[in-house]
Amino acid sequence: MIEVLYQWQKELTASGRAPGTIVLRISHVRRVLEALGKPPNLISRHDLIEWLADQDWKPTSRESMHASIKLFWRWAVQNGYCPEDISTTLPMIRKPKAVPKPIPDEILLHALATAPPAVQLAIELMAMCGLRRAECAAVHSRDIQSTGSGFMLRVRGKGGHVRLIPCPPHLAKAVLAAHGWVFPGRAGGHMSPDWLGKRVSKALPPEWTAHKLRHRYATVTYQKSHDIRAVQELLGHSSVATTQVYVAVSEDAVMTAASAAWEISA
Repeated sequence: MIEVLYQWQKELTASGRAPGTIVLRISHVRRVLEALGKPPNLISRHDLIEWLADQDWKPTSRESMHASIKLFWRWAVQNGYCPEDISTTLPMIRKPKAVPKPIPDEILLHALATAPPAVQLAIELMAMCGLRRAECAAVHSRDIQSTGSGFMLRVRGKGGHVRLIPCPPHLAKAVLAAHGWVFPGRAGGHMSPDWLGKRVSKALPPEWTAHKLRHRYATVTYQKSHDIRAVQELLGHSSVATTQVYVAVSEDAVMTAASAAWEISA
């Protein structure tokens, strides 16, 4: 089991997948193999279904696990570790429609007034630049680029995709002042995304999380621009459909749309 996972990890690394993605995929498949106690070539589709059905997961977690399983078994068949791909007919994951929940500005302001300085900076980067926690944790002073119209923040997102995001001057200056990792870790690198996310969430009320700051960014940028493609680029989404999940529709917009049906022309 260790050997097959090691070989798959090398394949994922060679394909240029992000380190965080590799860790996630390997941990998923290791969990499956350890739970079932069999080498991949002896695991049946029935084994997978029985195990997956016993797990109490949210739809997003279940979808992520399914993706890891499918990716692994396809590779295992191609490389002779399994005789057939038993993952191709796994059931589709039904997900309830997600509702955007952007953090209100009054909560954001209170968090900025009460959080420690480093956490304040992380909150601002997430709320004003739309960064994921992993993107925020990896911000380095060299990521700031000065342009004729201001500052841009270079962000390495999921899958290693790089995007440039307009950055407020005061945040750009704070990042430059770090002269290295903005959120340094213990081993000379940057802080882990999980730890940074926990620190940010701790500064917010219990029902709010760090990721809702990204919802806030998506919502306010769309309300200002009404350009969903621009917001998609800013967030680093591969699909507009994903971006739409992040954008909350204002009550004013709903009222305006609905009231159009209240008048009947003669």
